[in-house]
This record gives sequence, C-alpha cells and structure tokens, in this order.
Amino acid sequence: MAGPHSTGIEHMVAGPGVLICNECVALCTELFASRRPPGTPEVPYWQQMDDDQLLAQLPRIAAVATQVEDNLGIWIRRARDRGISWARIGQAIGMTRQSAWERFADGAGR
Repeated sequence: MAGPHSTGIEHMVAGPGVLICNECVALCTELFASRRPPGTPEVPYWQQMDDDQLLAQLPRIAAVATQVEDNLGIWIRRARDRGISWARIGQAIGMTRQSAWERFADGAGR
C-alpha cells in the first residue's frame, strides 16, 4: 500500500480518506477496461488465498481502517470548527449526539 511518503511513486490521487498511487490507478483502469462475460460470478479474492496470504492482508486492512478513522476525525474537527452541533454530526454518521461526542470530542473541540 502506497502512502504519501512512499518512494518511487510518480503521482498520487487523493480523495476523502484515500491516497492512490499511479500504479494502482493504472491497475484499476485495466480492470475497468476488461470485460467479464455477463453473469460471470465474482468470487472474493480472499477465498483464493491460503491462511498465510489472508493473514498477511490483515495489517493492510487495519492500516486502511486507521486512515479512514483519522480522516473522519479531521472532517469532524472541520465540522465543529464551523459550529455544527454534535447532534447533527452524530446524525450524519449514524450515531447519537452523545456517542459522537464521546468518540470524537477530544480531538474535535467541544
């Protein structure tokens, strides 16, 4: 998984909670360009992995979860900077005002 400080990366595409290197974008382009016959079932790639391969993916998935959580915290801080209430923030992310405050208040202001 490429990050903003990875070496050998020509370009990065950024979006909410994601950075994608040029090589991954090229791979995605190839995947979108390839056509599967209609009705071909899509088998999750993890079903084709042995246990060691599957376990090797867990740190990558955990890193993505951390990146998403960090990015969510940043967005919530921006919302709080604008004076948006904890009730509205909680509603936007599917939780109560109290749950949102307990989870994010330390880094997002009160």
